[in-house]
Amino acid sequence: MNPYVLVVDDQPLNLELARLVLEGGGFEVGTAPDGEAARRSIAERRPDLVLMDIQMPGIDGLTLTIELKQAPATRDLVIVAFTAYAVPGDEQRFLDAGFDGYLSKPIDVPTFADAVRALLRATA
Repeated sequence: MNPYVLVVDDQPLNLELARLVLEGGGFEVGTAPDGEAARRSIAERRPDLVLMDIQMPGIDGLTLTIELKQAPATRDLVIVAFTAYAVPGDEQRFLDAGFDGYLSKPIDVPTFADAVRALLRATA
């Protein structure tokens, strides 16, 4: 069975590109355009890994990740910060907030699926 990754991003092009590249790399992929949709998706089918955009309208990725990491049912969910808005120190701030890793956008298409696979192995 292929690993299931949920990509959460409010930019449709980012969702589509990540989905295509990950499916090409052998992953099952779900997408959510915002934090509320991500909550519903996680309740319906638990992903092996969540790629969580940070800046989104409504509930942002940082707030949602803190919420998920505090809830007993989802505290062990593997959540990776997935953002283009990184400045020095952000990666450590994301890890301190409970993220299990960090991937920056724009994605590097040739290595993206392998980077996600490496994060899954590292958190297994």
